[in-house]
Amino acid sequence: MAVISISWGTIKSLLIFFGPMLLPKALGWYRSARALASQTHGRPIKPVSSSISCALVLLFSISAAFLVRTLPIFSPENIFAVTRSRLKIPVDVLFTRLSALRPLTAADEALRGKFVNIENKLLYLQFGPDVLAACPFCTADEPRSYLFYALPALLAPHLLNLAVIALVTAPAATGRAGSSWRTVATIGAVGLAMVDLLVVSQYSYQANRQAKDVSELDFFFWSARVYRSAGLALLNFLLGLALYQTSTNRMFVSPPSPAERVETTVRALQGVRGKLDAAGVVKNTTIRDDGLREHSSGYWGHEVRLMRDMMEEREVIEGVNDALQNRIDIQSITRNAEQYAANLIQPGGGPVQPGPSA
Repeated sequence: MAVISISWGTIKSLLIFFGPMLLPKALGWYRSARALASQTHGRPIKPVSSSISCALVLLFSISAAFLVRTLPIFSPENIFAVTRSRLKIPVDVLFTRLSALRPLTAADEALRGKFVNIENKLLYLQFGPDVLAACPFCTADEPRSYLFYALPALLAPHLLNLAVIALVTAPAATGRAGSSWRTVATIGAVGLAMVDLLVVSQYSYQANRQAKDVSELDFFFWSARVYRSAGLALLNFLLGLALYQTSTNRMFVSPPSPAERVETTVRALQGVRGKLDAAGVVKNTTIRDDGLREHSSGYWGHEVRLMRDMMEEREVIEGVNDALQNRIDIQSITRNAEQYAANLIQPGGGPVQPGPSA
């Protein structure tokens, strides 16, 4: 099977060539999508809440832990890689080379006892040193037994990540912003675990039998470990990004539910009623106080005189006459005024018939 390899230099060349064209388009798409979401649902962009901040910190921490786990220093030792040995090397020679690098341990002695045939060496590359050295019931005649023993360690990071996702998407922890992504994130985590399990169980470990040199060996266990941790970190990064965008109303904004719209309307009406009550109190105070009443009467008397003087000017009279004769339907205005007044006087009555036009 041919393997297509792309060098880092090629990737950099592609980024340098396409980056200046794609980056502005991506930024423009993001800004337009954010503005459209805000305008469509009428929800302004808001800062990140404390609960969402805690969830983002938790997701960042677990993602960083998964990424650190991919570093070679935290990976189990691969004795074939550190000794640069072929798969068919004699066992004594292999462990002699290993003892020259470091003292042998009890796990090394257990592996020495297992490396009596090529099958166990092949299974070592698939399941790693811990499974091969510690499994008490596994045999090369039943390769599936190694898979059964490896299942807890294989699923442990997925279960841990699923627990973190359940925590950060709980309605009690992150509210609606988190709960809206609960199903998607759970499906993603479970799907990633199923793909991981399928790849490990279906791996053809016999392919390494044809390798003639250590460079031709497929160290599947170590590669799968890196991809597993990187995939979990990527899943958490995408979930954190979605949480941030949703909680701040930048993207993925859902319209308010009917209950929320009713609650918003009720609050607005209560605010209007409060202002009307305050206006009534001010008016009542003005009428009852002699000084304020005289001041109010003087103000409105001045307004009446000012408007009367203005309406007596020639330019104003000509403009009003022109509007009444050519631009304004005075009969329609009269009917609307009569209907409005009737609705105010009889708010609980039936349909109000328009009165006679003036």
